[in-house]
Amino acid sequence: MSSRKARPDGLSDAIRSAGNISELARRLGLTNQAVGKWRRVPAERVLEVERVTGVPRYRLRPDIYGDDPGPFRRRRVSERLAA
Repeated sequence: MSSRKARPDGLSDAIRSAGNISELARRLGLTNQAVGKWRRVPAERVLEVERVTGVPRYRLRPDIYGDDPGPFRRRRVSERLAA
């Protein structure tokens, strides 16, 4: 068994979206080591990670933002942001 801790899916998605931990760290203005220590995205970084990776906040931290709101809810949120 690996001693490496598993990352929650949302954080793994963000790292994959950026390309790797180094690129995610660069986009956030952080060190590789800082991002590498995350077991999950810190609450104060969720919106910034969402912005730079496109991974939605509810995927990054479902404990804070809840589950996937579904297509109808997502459309309404995006319509409000566009207004």
